[in-house]
Amino acid sequence: MGLLAWALMGIAIWHFAIFIPDRFWAGVIGSFLFALFGAVIVGFVAAGFDIPGQDAIEVATALEAIPGALIGLGLAGLAVRRSGRR
Repeated sequence: MGLLAWALMGIAIWHFAIFIPDRFWAGVIGSFLFALFGAVIVGFVAAGFDIPGQDAIEVATALEAIPGALIGLGLAGLAVRRSGRR
């Protein structure tokens, strides 16, 4: 359940990317993947390399994924700047 919470929080943060210009690596799909994987990886690390089960999930479990989603979106934008495509 923790993995699902992290993934859904990553997708929720990704939806806010509509308010900034589309300058992500591989466009909308790239920003989606970076936000999703960033949220899951950081959530996994924040949980101590353990995926919380249904009984151990809290609101804080989902909130752990927010920094990862933002880092992922930042990396997707940085990848475009380094490649010089836009």
